[in-house]
Amino acid sequence: MDKYLKVLRKEMRPAMGCTEPAASALAGAKAAQLLTGYPTSLEVITSRDMVKNAMGVGLPNCSLKGIQAAVALGASGGDVEKGLSILSDLCPEQIQRASALPVLLSIETEVPSLYIKVIAKNDEGYAIAVISGEHDRFSYLEQHGQVLLSLAVDACGSSLEEEDAQFLGNTSLSELLAWVQSAPQEALDLVLEAKETNMAIAKHAMEHSYGLSVGRIASEPIGKEPSSLSEAFSLASAMAAAASDARMAGCPLPVIINSGSGNQGITLTVPLGVVGSYLKCSDEKLGRALLLSQLIGLALTAKKNRLSALCGAFTAAIGTACGLVYLLDGTLLEMDRAFNTMVGNLTGIICDGAKMTCALKIYSCVEAANLACKLAFRGMSPGNESGIVGKTSKESMDFLSRISHEGMEETDKTILSIMLGKQA
Repeated sequence: MDKYLKVLRKEMRPAMGCTEPAASALAGAKAAQLLTGYPTSLEVITSRDMVKNAMGVGLPNCSLKGIQAAVALGASGGDVEKGLSILSDLCPEQIQRASALPVLLSIETEVPSLYIKVIAKNDEGYAIAVISGEHDRFSYLEQHGQVLLSLAVDACGSSLEEEDAQFLGNTSLSELLAWVQSAPQEALDLVLEAKETNMAIAKHAMEHSYGLSVGRIASEPIGKEPSSLSEAFSLASAMAAAASDARMAGCPLPVIINSGSGNQGITLTVPLGVVGSYLKCSDEKLGRALLLSQLIGLALTAKKNRLSALCGAFTAAIGTACGLVYLLDGTLLEMDRAFNTMVGNLTGIICDGAKMTCALKIYSCVEAANLACKLAFRGMSPGNESGIVGKTSKESMDFLSRISHEGMEETDKTILSIMLGKQA
């Protein structure tokens, strides 16, 4: 199978609610599945980034929040077969059991950023389930002292983190665009279906109040139908924010993710869906623009940790900017300009966990993508004399990687320290 298509099929999957709590619930459900009967206590050992991204986000179909609640919900009757949609169907008994289940949480520093270990115990014994590398990838399973599965955890041991990340991390904007121009219909169908799924939660959120209602309030001057390209750009930002408003508040509608993130999946699809509809683009043209944005999002994730101190909405919005350029018949030159403008504009946006303010960040990032697109068609973009902007998008990608890995490690620790301090 075509390697780009293979990566897209693996990455673009549905998730219910934020993916870190979903992964936590999945680990809890798997550990409980290996026991006889329900667990009477749970121990959770996880990374600081998992705690950060699950601390303030609402869980679907209940009023609970946080990584401990998510693990308890999974262990109290979650269906492992549902994957990252495990929180899509909760019964009152399951919520009641989870609320009463003791969960001990500790943070481990010497593990990958995407790592969660759940130890479930009862009178019959204990079981262990570890998810690492990818949000639904089990790397270790143990049942009553018998090891059932053991994969490398230190390097995450996943094809995404190794083979696919190397493949995408070494690619260039020109290579991605070349593939997109001749991508098969299966790939187009995949991204168009993702757009429909993510537009559904965006439209729902424009009619209902969630979180800060960023999307609803931002769209008020425009209404539902833009009358100009400028209004279409603005509505695109608002609807992407609205989808995040709903998702972060625990809205029980699915989102197609990118790089393990629903917010990134929203950022890469909803704005292009809105602008493509205004422009009356064909499905083929919109599909190729969506493909380009999705692949850029994945390529940038491959250059940094999946969970880091660098906001994922920002890196995703770089893909959005290039997709907008594609919709407006721009060339690789305009895309390169838009890419570098985004790097020069928003690189400093931090990730302080998944919560209601993600909608604010998505709105700001998509607005920046709109501006980068407009500047690109005027021949404008920062040159490599500007801070961390490279001569080309490829060089800027490398600088972003350095910022994420070398520059923001201490920032990430400080962010979590502040967040945990507020819980005391």
